[in-house]
Amino acid sequence: MDRRKFLSWAGAGWLSSRLPILATLTHLVSCSNNNQAKTSTRPDEFVPVGEIEELDKSGQLLVEQSAIGPVSVVRSPTDPQALAAVNPTCTHQGCLVQWKSERKTFVCPCHNSGFAADGKVLEGPATKPLPTYAAKLEGKSVLVKGS
Repeated sequence: MDRRKFLSWAGAGWLSSRLPILATLTHLVSCSNNNQAKTSTRPDEFVPVGEIEELDKSGQLLVEQSAIGPVSVVRSPTDPQALAAVNPTCTHQGCLVQWKSERKTFVCPCHNSGFAADGKVLEGPATKPLPTYAAKLEGKSVLVKGS
């Protein structure tokens, strides 16, 4: 093997041995940036996720990527002045649940798990409730506070 070929192989070997380190550093920086994005600048830690007009127009405010993660907000079926907010990721297999206003429940499109507005399981196969958030109206905005 000539010198040039040897150095080429040695360089490729050295570089490939460093890739796991580079991948780990990239992941750490990414996680650090995500954690910073999840903090609210408001003293009460609520973050805006949409407008009241959007919520009332569609019956559900679904935000797949907010500062606190995925969130779905609906008017409470028992008190239209109150809001119910959940993480819409089904606890069975991770599909996004949809609010069915006629049934007043969140339903998973993948396996038909049903959840109440407060996240409780109404119908399986899911066995764990949806995580819930505090939600409120302020001005024209819908605000949600992560746990």
